[in-house]
Amino acid sequence: MRSWTSQLCRLSVLASLSSVLTFAAWAQDQPPASGAWKFAVSGDSRNCGDIVMPAIAAGVHADGAAFYWHLGDYRAIYEFDEDYHHTHPNAVIAQYLADAWPDFIQHQLVPFGELPVFLAIGNHEMISPMNRPQYLAQFADWLDQPVLREQRLADDPANHLLTTYNHWIERGVDFISMDNASPDMFDSAQMAWLKKVLARDAKNAALRSVVVGMHEALPDSVSAGHSMNESAQETASGRKAYKALSDFRRTTGKNVYVIASHSHFVMDDVYNTACHKGDVLPGWIVGSAGAVRYRLPKDRGLSTIARTDVYGYLLATVAPDGSIRFQFREVKQSDIPEPVVKEFSEEQVSWCFEQNKNNYVPENPTCQDK
Repeated sequence: MRSWTSQLCRLSVLASLSSVLTFAAWAQDQPPASGAWKFAVSGDSRNCGDIVMPAIAAGVHADGAAFYWHLGDYRAIYEFDEDYHHTHPNAVIAQYLADAWPDFIQHQLVPFGELPVFLAIGNHEMISPMNRPQYLAQFADWLDQPVLREQRLADDPANHLLTTYNHWIERGVDFISMDNASPDMFDSAQMAWLKKVLARDAKNAALRSVVVGMHEALPDSVSAGHSMNESAQETASGRKAYKALSDFRRTTGKNVYVIASHSHFVMDDVYNTACHKGDVLPGWIVGSAGAVRYRLPKDRGLSTIARTDVYGYLLATVAPDGSIRFQFREVKQSDIPEPVVKEFSEEQVSWCFEQNKNNYVPENPTCQDK
């Protein structure tokens, strides 16, 4: 019996290894898409995300996007979200904390149905009593979905550890999801991982573009006052990451795009500042999935799109050559599905569109310590 069991185990291991090697070969040799295709991305769905995100899901489906990427801050945690409080007016904080993430899943992820959803971690996922181990446990189904698991094992067949950062390759594009949700990031382990990913991408002839998504914008953007510039460690590691991405683009000739949220407005060309003169990576901030809307930075650099007091997402169209065109798709009050209006009331929906805002203005970069 033991001999038969051992044989089954060996066959199982060989089958798993074969699967990993097959995926590794596919990821390496996967040809670019023969035609254009789309994906969608946004972040910051606390406060009114239970109302806004179902409309985003409907729009993403209608646009024919291949997946949706959420860049973090699902629920407020430090206080009741406006949408949750409206439907649970007598809830105590213990009930809210127990409900917060399951509420996000039920109201904001379920509407996407079978469409793949990828998650990045935001700083509100790190507000006590929440932490990374709890995050990994709660969202394991999304962090270990087959495409991520297969990519992780293709990179390293011995790596069975879930982390809050990951990547996946799809139709000639590497999507790199990073974790800068706390002041100690990017740590040395994540930076070493990023360098390995970029080194493999540099050798992959079939790979045309890299898209890096994260919660906080890399240092020295137009919204520096609400970004990785807020922490000395994040400033230093974020600049190293920026340089690594810039060097990758320069040495390989491949496209690099950087998308963040955290600041609750929409802006393009966010790294086109004096701090990055002559070394500008294409970048967007899209913190527009339900959070309280901020005021725009005083100096908007060379951004051609700069909007606040709006909700919506970026729709990205990937051309056959790997280049990507981004457009902002606004979600309006009239787009909120009727069942959502019925659950939360017309009054609450109107409040989210008319009053979910404050006067906070992120500071521009100074570049003095570069």
